[in-house]
Amino acid sequence: MVSASGLTLALDASTYAGTVAVLRDGVVVSTREALMRGELEERLMPAVLAALAEACAVPSDVARVVCGEGPGSFTSLRIAAGIAKGIAHGASAPLYAVSSLALIVAGAMQALPPGRYIAALDAMRGERYALRLTVQADGGVRADGVAVLATTADLGASDARVVGPLELDPRLPHARGVAVLLSACLAAGPVDLDSWEPSYGRLAEAQVRWEAAHGRPLGGA
Repeated sequence: MVSASGLTLALDASTYAGTVAVLRDGVVVSTREALMRGELEERLMPAVLAALAEACAVPSDVARVVCGEGPGSFTSLRIAAGIAKGIAHGASAPLYAVSSLALIVAGAMQALPPGRYIAALDAMRGERYALRLTVQADGGVRADGVAVLATTADLGASDARVVGPLELDPRLPHARGVAVLLSACLAAGPVDLDSWEPSYGRLAEAQVRWEAAHGRPLGGA
């Protein structure tokens, strides 16, 4: 088993709110939040540096980086991925990916009671990205399957508790949830630093329009 000792930097930016958490030996020691939209300057990296400073650390002290892999906002996910890759490369630290949907449940300020949940994020066009999860009696969070596209009617017909930014139980993904999911992340192994990209869920709207106008995939021959 891979040890969770040392400093873990966790970040997620799957929605309009980016979040950062610093863990020491698997325990959260500092957190920060940053707006990801409507700002004149990029605010996630300053939030990362502030969270590390509160933990009396600098980027080179990081033993591992865990980044929310989406699905979610195309631009915000790319910003978070770029920061995560840069710090991992500079610190010679492995990079791990974690489901942003799982961070909705695992990152709750107060632990959710044991039971079945569906974490949901806006997928536009009247749909949600949805992931079934179970909160176990010991507080652990387990994903039951993979993320899918669902309609609001689908979610309303479920017997699981639906949580997410647009739901009756409104919750955002938060990087502090990595403390709950860290063992599973480490067991899954690091991603390839050069080739890894977030899972956006859908193509960016600009790419969809370009491909429709040109009749071929962007980047294709």
